[in-house]
Amino acid sequence: MPDSVIITRPLAQAGALAEQVRALGREAVLLPLLEIAALDDQGPLKAALAGMHDCAMVAFVSPNAIDAAFAHIRVWPAWVSLAVLGEGSRAALERHGINDHTATIVSPRDPARSDSENLLETLDLAALAGQKVLIVRGESGRELMADGLRAAGVLVTTVAAYRRKVPALTPALAQQLCALMEGDNDWIITSSEALRGLVALVQEMGDPALVEKMQQQHLIVPHARIAETASSLGLGRLTLCGSGDERLLAALQSRA
Repeated sequence: MPDSVIITRPLAQAGALAEQVRALGREAVLLPLLEIAALDDQGPLKAALAGMHDCAMVAFVSPNAIDAAFAHIRVWPAWVSLAVLGEGSRAALERHGINDHTATIVSPRDPARSDSENLLETLDLAALAGQKVLIVRGESGRELMADGLRAAGVLVTTVAAYRRKVPALTPALAQQLCALMEGDNDWIITSSEALRGLVALVQEMGDPALVEKMQQQHLIVPHARIAETASSLGLGRLTLCGSGDERLLAALQSRA
C-alpha cells in the first residue's frame, strides 16, 4: 500500500475529506497549496449580488466562490438558476441550503471533465442568449466561460469574490516537502493552479533530485485539465477519477 495521502486543498475545505481518508485506514497529511483570503473591498461583490435578481443564471467557478458569495446572500431567488463545475461546488451549495429540490442547478454532464468547456457544452446557450448571467470567481481566473457565453449572445458580468495565492516557501514547508518526497504517496490535487504552485515550490528548493522525486509521486486528480497540467510538468503517474469526494476515495481504495 502507498504511504500517506496528501490533501492539497485549501485548509477550510480539507477536513471532511481527511476524516474519510483516515476512515479507510490511510494517513492523511494536510498540505494546503492555495491560501484563500477575502477581498479587502467587498463592495463590488455585494453590488453584483444585489443585482442578481435580474439574472437568468449565476455561475460559481469554485466552492470558494460559493462560500464567499453566500456570506452576503440571505435568500436565493427561486427564478435564478445556478451553474457550477463539479460535485465539490454542489456540496458547498448544499451547506447553504441550496440543492436540486430548492433551485435549478446545472453542472457538466461528464464528471471527469468538470471544467468551463464541458459546462458550456451542457448549458442551453440559445435559451440564455440576450439574458443576464453573473459569474462569481476568484480575483484571477480563466476567461473561457465568460467569452463562451458572450459569443452566444449572453450578457455577462463577472465579479471577484476572493483571492488565492501559493504559500511562501518557509523553512518548515521546505522540510515538510523534503520528507514527503521520500515516500510513495498519493497526492490529491484538485486545482491546476495548486499543482503548478507545488512544482514551483519544489523547484525553488534548488535540488534537481527533489524535482525528480516529485515527478515520481502518484497524483489523483478529478479533472482532465489538471491531468493535462500534470503531464506538461512531467508528472506521469496519475489517476483521473472524476469530480466528487466519492470518486477520489474510490481511486484511493483501488490503490490499496
